Amino acid sequence: MSTAVGCGAPEQSVTLPIGVDLSSQSVIQGRVTGSGGTAYARLLDSTGEFTGEVVVSDEGVFRFFAAPGSWVVRIIAAGGRTADVVVEARLGEVSQVEIEV
Repeated sequence: MSTAVGCGAPEQSVTLPIGVDLSSQSVIQGRVTGSGGTAYARLLDSTGEFTGEVVVSDEGVFRFFAAPGSWVVRIIAAGGRTADVVVEARLGEVSQVEIEV
């Protein structure tokens, strides 16, 4: 019987997980500062449609594997504070963003 909580997603860190082949993927990752506690990173497509969400790690790190194109990363932090950043994801690249809320 497993005692794991959550969806079993890998621990978020600045270093890409072993086995990630950037030749076939685009990655959006970043670091959040000023969240004051638990924060969430939400990925919205170019029309504003919700695509995915992850909990920001204790170190402020988040990561999405996304199709190439224009995306919005929305940070939702304690106290209802939000910040949006437009990011261009490119095949074979890690699009790195720093977001303060």
